[in-house]
Amino acid sequence: VLTNPQLFFCDEPTSGLDSYMAQNIVTMLTDMAKRGTTVICTIHQPSSEVFALFDKLLLIAEGRVAYMGPAKDTVNFFQSCGLICPPNYNPADFFVHSLATIPGKEEESHGKITVLCDIFETTISKSLHHYTEDSDLLMPEKKSPYKANWLQQFLAVLWRCSITILRAPQALRVQVMQTIAISCIVTAVFQGQELNEQGIQNINGAIFMFVINQSFSNVFAVVNVFTEEISVFLHEHDNGMYRTDVYFLAKTMSDLPRFIILPVLFLMLPYFTIGLNPSIDRFIIAAGICILVALCATSYGYMVSCASPNLATALAISAPMMVPLMLFGGFFLNNNSVPFYFVWLKYLSWFMYANEVLNINQWTGIQNITCRHHHSISIANATISNCTSDGEDVLERLGFMQ
Repeated sequence: VLTNPQLFFCDEPTSGLDSYMAQNIVTMLTDMAKRGTTVICTIHQPSSEVFALFDKLLLIAEGRVAYMGPAKDTVNFFQSCGLICPPNYNPADFFVHSLATIPGKEEESHGKITVLCDIFETTISKSLHHYTEDSDLLMPEKKSPYKANWLQQFLAVLWRCSITILRAPQALRVQVMQTIAISCIVTAVFQGQELNEQGIQNINGAIFMFVINQSFSNVFAVVNVFTEEISVFLHEHDNGMYRTDVYFLAKTMSDLPRFIILPVLFLMLPYFTIGLNPSIDRFIIAAGICILVALCATSYGYMVSCASPNLATALAISAPMMVPLMLFGGFFLNNNSVPFYFVWLKYLSWFMYANEVLNINQWTGIQNITCRHHHSISIANATISNCTSDGEDVLERLGFMQ
């Protein structure tokens, strides 16, 4: 009743009730039917008033259908079979007595039931034959299975997802504390880098650490979502409450503040302490990239969660499936050294895109890189230096293109 289902099946809803309460219950079910819900009831000895509330009737005897159709036509059908309902008699009681097997008269009762079922079966066969030959029948109009439009569905699910997050502040506090703790560790390890060859390696390591942290923390934050909610989602979706895209978008939008605040919170402390490009526009770009990485990782976590039958499976496969994507992120393997048969995998890796654009954001325009150990070789009257002199050189050696 609360979810207004399309189909409502009641197994003897009036059992144990007096005639007045039984009529109230069936009246309520009739009101539901008038609003568009299909109500199916098995009912035990209804009064004549209750029986009159039903639109259609199905009578079964000895495993066969004795009648199925409009309830108001049942008396006429029985009369056509030679069974006349007495005046001022409850039709439901008459049908029960007519189809009952009377002790001591089993053979006679069985014969009466067989005749009734055979007549009804013949009547149905003729009706179906007429139906298939009628060329003027109109196909029923297709109706949307959903009870509300897209926007109404989205707003309702978004509200519920937001309320769910607000009712579990402990999880958010844990994520904030975890973000701050990891940010402090990264700051302590990489702080105070200078623009020299050693600093280049360390800064690039810190940049890739940003990508790794945003990836793994967001994957494991959502990998359990669908495995826990899949039964509720399937039940509500099958009942026509909301579409699949509505559910996904609403969950993502409700988590959007977290996707924005936590990456920025993580980046604020180490970015300037490590010695990355201090321009405020470069910081804003780096923060935006980290937010996009968080969204990509979250979508990957949703995908794994949807594809997994349970939480244990989701946790078992999420990390190993990320390893190839991380391997071709441009840090462990030079971007120009990827084997041709794995190039397709490189272009599926959000690690590669994020690492490349973060490095471009960091090194573009940098000119004052100090070379402590300058070595040069002479080849055919040309001198080639192996020293990295500016940001363009760093990007070229990494295989990244602006």
